[in-house]
Amino acid sequence: MGIFFGKPKTSRITDYDRAVLQMKQQRDTLKRYQLRVELLLDKEKELAKKLIKENKKEKAKLLLRKKKYQTEQLERTEAALDTVEKLIQDLEYTQIESKVIESLKIGNNALKKANELLNVEEIEQLLDETRDGIEKQKEITDLLSGALSIEEEIAVETELEELISLEHQKIIDKLPDVPSNHLPTIVTDTKVEEKESPKRKIAVEI
Repeated sequence: MGIFFGKPKTSRITDYDRAVLQMKQQRDTLKRYQLRVELLLDKEKELAKKLIKENKKEKAKLLLRKKKYQTEQLERTEAALDTVEKLIQDLEYTQIESKVIESLKIGNNALKKANELLNVEEIEQLLDETRDGIEKQKEITDLLSGALSIEEEIAVETELEELISLEHQKIIDKLPDVPSNHLPTIVTDTKVEEKESPKRKIAVEI
């Protein structure tokens, strides 16, 4: 049975990844040490109280000195832990910044290539040709749909008015002439009453 050897895998771990990993490991180590010292201080404090009750002041004093030293160590540990935490944050933020800068470089290069493909004069010529094509298409559409210009519309309205006037004149010309002596006499109601009702005499007392 043959043995097949594949290509060695290329490690994708960068120096940045190693640095961040080491800093986080150091942080975890400091946190474990901090927790251990805090527990020890609590125990030594209780033990010092017990020694004082047993009237063993020297031992209690020695224990308190040790506790004081460990407290100072704990404070230095906390300061170192803060420093490590800040370094980790700075490293992570630096990585974010580098990615942003890399993205900006890629975008800038792409923009330069796009600008190289675009020529201002060619674009202006293309826009002019596009406008000419739109205007020509509009003219064709107007012709096909029967659209008229403003001057043509005014001429059509004028011709329409002339035709209407001409038709009216033709109708008037076709009406028969009526003699003036055959026109009917218009009589008011008062005159009719006077013709139909004869005058009567009215007696007046003296």
